[in-house]
Amino acid sequence: MHIKNTTSLCPTCLKPLKAEVYEEDGRIWIKKECPEHGEFNNTYWSDAELYNRVDQYDSLTQDLENPMVEKVAKCPLNCGICSEHESYTVLGLIDVTNRCNLKCPICFANAAVSKTLFEPSQDEIRQMLKNLRNEKPVPAHAIQYAGGEPTVRKDLPDLIRMAREEGFSHTQIATNGIRIAKKKGYAQELKDAGLNTVYLQFDGVSEKPYLVARNKNLLNVKLEAIEKCREAGLGVVLVPTIVKGVNDQQVGDIIRFAIENIDIVHGVNFQPVAFAGRTPSDQVEEQRITIPDFLNLVDEQTDGQIAKDDFYSATSVQPVSEFIGALKNKEPPVTLNCHQHCGSATYIFMDGDKIVPITRFIDIDKFLAFLNKYSEKLEDGGFGIRSRVLASAAKNLPKVIDEDKAPADLDMKKILLDIFKNQSYESLGEFHLNSLLISCMHFMDPFNFDTDRVKDCVIHYAVPDGRVIPFCTMNSIYRQGIEDEFSIPLNQKMTEFNDKTGKED
Repeated sequence: MHIKNTTSLCPTCLKPLKAEVYEEDGRIWIKKECPEHGEFNNTYWSDAELYNRVDQYDSLTQDLENPMVEKVAKCPLNCGICSEHESYTVLGLIDVTNRCNLKCPICFANAAVSKTLFEPSQDEIRQMLKNLRNEKPVPAHAIQYAGGEPTVRKDLPDLIRMAREEGFSHTQIATNGIRIAKKKGYAQELKDAGLNTVYLQFDGVSEKPYLVARNKNLLNVKLEAIEKCREAGLGVVLVPTIVKGVNDQQVGDIIRFAIENIDIVHGVNFQPVAFAGRTPSDQVEEQRITIPDFLNLVDEQTDGQIAKDDFYSATSVQPVSEFIGALKNKEPPVTLNCHQHCGSATYIFMDGDKIVPITRFIDIDKFLAFLNKYSEKLEDGGFGIRSRVLASAAKNLPKVIDEDKAPADLDMKKILLDIFKNQSYESLGEFHLNSLLISCMHFMDPFNFDTDRVKDCVIHYAVPDGRVIPFCTMNSIYRQGIEDEFSIPLNQKMTEFNDKTGKED
């Protein structure tokens, strides 16, 4: 059954191709044909029923008022962000280096392989931060420094302070955790500089996943890094790259590990491995893990304590942002308006030893419908509308909560009302303190590439030439060219390297 037409990529030459997304045998497929390299037919989503359920949470279109480039070529050959992009930056990424203290087989950024050094100067990084903050109508509020391994730069604390100076309210680093584990006081140094979150590469709770995916047993290093973050009070999100046959049977164990460390681990963001395009098509199908596959793994490996129906599309939370924005009646709110098929998530709470997903005691659909209705009333205006809406919310929002099924020590009614009525950061903190976010973000590769998802992307790389590029086009198309343009040979004189970085490393 035909679902839609879109544009995809040839996995061999990366040229844009007309593609069809269709349903067959209970799965969603994407097929295209390259005149030079033949036909490709690959899984888009492995569960058609779940695809259709998620499809109802269509993302809100929010064009940039000041795109970096006008559309002069067919999507996705003009990223930057172009005038046809339908979202703004929710999370900005900056690769601060392509150096790394590991040589992971599944990595897409590695100076040791490329024999070149990509390492923007502090001035270049400041300008990239400014470019993200200059987006209108909603400037970027969250930044992640990535790489390579960002902690190999000795000036990383300075870069974190720089992000704060430029107005970012949330800063995080994507790291393997080695330097945090091994360098005394480093976690505290990062926190003192303004770091909020360590986005920690964490592939499993045994040695095998690290030996296969990272060429080194890093389990004890991960445990040590988490302990150092605990000592510094620095929040951690675990980030497992899920590879079939390597760690897909550890999904439940990773969640249980996070629960055991819920005092410092605030979430687990599972990321199914994306294929760089060098993998044969038949092997891609054998190794592919889609979001529905992940949800089934969670269900099976937690014995149904967390079921696939407990997960919602990441974009389904848009009504929360819209309602809070309408209450404030100020600048447009930051809204997670990514494509509905990009990710899926749920919150879980603990009631003693029992896992309680938020969906078990809150009627999520009714809750979101309430917020949509209240947002519309606020936008329509009228005398005393804010106080009337809040009074109605105080009366009706508790009706979506089943207190008998909620964790005994969690006053969710009070927390929700404080968050919405008073915009209480203390209550928001209390919610996150008692909860654990379980999410899955499935980034695209040339095999399942869909420009409809690209146009709704909210995770964007800022690059030295002034452009801001959606995540999946950066890693499928643009990375090599950008690194070639702004890199220097690894064996170039150290004096030139020092001039570029501003600090000897």
